[in-house]
Amino acid sequence: MLAPQPEEEGEDTRVSTVSSEGQSYGKLVWRRLRRSVPGMLGLTLVSLLLLIALFAPFMAPMDPKQPTIPFAPPDRISWHVPGDGPEAGWRLLPVTFATVETGEFDPVTFQPLFGPDYDNPRRIVLFARGWEYSFLGMTWDRHLFGAEDGSPVHILGTDKLGRDILSRGIIGSQISLAIALSSISLITIIGTLVGITSGYVGGRFDQWFQRFVEIILAFPQLPLYLALASLIPVTAPSGLFLTFVVAVIVGLGWAQLSREVRSKTLALRQVDYVRAALAVGASDGRIVTRHILPNVMSHVIVAVTLGIPTIVLLESFLGFLGFAVKPPMISWGLMLQDAGTFSVIGSYPWILSPVGFVLLNVFAFNALGDGLRDAIDPY
Repeated sequence: MLAPQPEEEGEDTRVSTVSSEGQSYGKLVWRRLRRSVPGMLGLTLVSLLLLIALFAPFMAPMDPKQPTIPFAPPDRISWHVPGDGPEAGWRLLPVTFATVETGEFDPVTFQPLFGPDYDNPRRIVLFARGWEYSFLGMTWDRHLFGAEDGSPVHILGTDKLGRDILSRGIIGSQISLAIALSSISLITIIGTLVGITSGYVGGRFDQWFQRFVEIILAFPQLPLYLALASLIPVTAPSGLFLTFVVAVIVGLGWAQLSREVRSKTLALRQVDYVRAALAVGASDGRIVTRHILPNVMSHVIVAVTLGIPTIVLLESFLGFLGFAVKPPMISWGLMLQDAGTFSVIGSYPWILSPVGFVLLNVFAFNALGDGLRDAIDPY
């Protein structure tokens, strides 16, 4: 049996805890993003919003077009049924109480008063049956939650026509997010291509083209939106309104992104590896696609995540002014039209619930954008 050989003098026998495997740029970005609490919170909320928009009919407990009691307050949800009847006591599953007329009248306006019906509690269950909708070419009647007996449930109350606000907000997320995602996609494509072209070509073309970009940036947006609102007939279909909204947003939004991409392209054009590619005879297309575009995309991704909430706010503002989708289509901006007077807000404050959808959307994408910005460029 051979005796163990003595260790050589000065040999390091410590075990290294550093991974010897190389990590790609995407893995490094994901590693830094996971350490960002706002970034992960934004990513979770954005994923949840997209999931709700994708399965909106399943998430909505009520038919968004079905009228019930106008300006009904939110239904009370509780685990306890008051009273002395057989239904009284604590429950394992939550129950809701329908809003009914109390038989009393407001002493000032003499309007009938509504209140919860404690005598008829309704149990809230998951995957409840409700209104029918079409999805994937089939008809469904199951929803994420609802009353066990299929009666109306108004978690956020109803609007002036008695339609459920929560269901309309969930269905409206499809239109609002569709406008934002389609607009930001076109803005990204046009702004990136134009910015790289202008910065890489340079010279007189770049100078004259930047003057045109400055005109676009200096153009007032609100007068253009109001002018289009007056030119388009009221009887025009909602698809025409959506097309004009997206066209105007894209027509005025690509200039800022192109200016930012141009600045990064001008800096990247002077780095050593781009000059080396030019020296060995690489084509312009190869230099742009292999060397400049990958280094610009990090900034573009952050600009996209920060630009989506801006478009959502703009769509809500245009919908409040009436320049958006028309009924029967639903969007968050269209829902905000009901909150146009102080008397309505003072008497029925739950009519402002669509503002919560907009705020949640803006916070989610801004938090994700901040996290991606720190993860992509930590310095």
